[in-house]
Amino acid sequence: MSIREIEKEIAYTIEPRDEGRLVKAIARDRMGLSHKQFSSAKFREGGVTLDGARALASDRVRSGQRLVVRLREEGFSHPALPGEVDVVWADEDIFIVNKPAPLPTQSSERQTGDTLEARMASLLEGRAFRPVNRLDKGTSGLMVVARHAQAQAVLQAQLHTPLFARGYLALVEGAPEPREGVVDAPIAKADGPTVRREVRADGKISRTRYRTLRSAGGLSLLRLDLETGRTHQIRVHMAHIGCPVAGDFLYGAERADLPGRFALHSAFLTLRQPATGEILSFEAPLPEELSRLLP
Repeated sequence: MSIREIEKEIAYTIEPRDEGRLVKAIARDRMGLSHKQFSSAKFREGGVTLDGARALASDRVRSGQRLVVRLREEGFSHPALPGEVDVVWADEDIFIVNKPAPLPTQSSERQTGDTLEARMASLLEGRAFRPVNRLDKGTSGLMVVARHAQAQAVLQAQLHTPLFARGYLALVEGAPEPREGVVDAPIAKADGPTVRREVRADGKISRTRYRTLRSAGGLSLLRLDLETGRTHQIRVHMAHIGCPVAGDFLYGAERADLPGRFALHSAFLTLRQPATGEILSFEAPLPEELSRLLP
C-alpha cells in the first residue's frame, strides 16, 4: 500500500460570544478538534493562523477574525476491490453508505478480501478508512464514514447522544410481550476467548427500546432504537427476552434462507453534519431477502 499525505483546512469565524477566548479553546470547543490534532498542527508552519498570520495556542481572539487550522494526516491507499458501494449521501466531510450483508466493514490481517473498506478505497481518495459507527458482518444498513480525522472526531463525540440517533428494523423469532417496551438489562463480555456478550448484573448499563410493527408466520418485525451502544446490544437483548434475531448464529439459530447474515438492518439515521451543523436524516428500506420472510 502506498502512503499519501492528506491536508484538510478547517476554518472558523470568531463570533461575539468568543471575544477574548484563547485560540486553543476555540479549536477544541468550536472547531471540534482533539488535543492531538491541534497540537500536531500548531507546530507546523502555517498549521494554525489567525487572519492569515501565525497564531499561538495562547493568543486571544477578537470577534470577526478567521481562525484556520490545517490538519495533515497520512492516509493509506488501500487496494481497491470491485464491488458496489450504495452511497446514500456524500459531501466534503462524510459518506453515508448502505452496507449489504454479509460484508465485513473493515480489512485486517485476519479479514482479507472483500470488505466495505476495500470497496470504498477509490471513493476515499487515499485517505484512511474512518467509520464513525460500525456494523457487524451479518448486519446491513446505514453507516457513516468520515472523509477526514476532524469529521470523525466530531461525529464520534455525537455518538450515544440525541444528535446521533440510530434506528433498526429486525425480524425476531416469536412475538415479544408486551408488544412495545424497553429492555433495560446490563451487558458484559462473556468469559473466555469469545466475542459473545451476555446479560449480567456486573455488566454495563444497556437500554433498547422496541416496538412491534407486525407479526406473522412465527416472526415479528420490530423497530428498535438504541439508548446505549454496547457491542451486539440488540442481538443480546432480543435473545434475553426470548425473541432472538432470526438467523443469529451466535444468540439464536442459523437459517438456510439467510446465508451468512441475520435479520437485523440499520434503517434510520439522524446526525448533525460535522462542519455545517445541519441536521441530516436518512432511511434505508428493509432488504428484499429480509422482507420476503414475513408473509
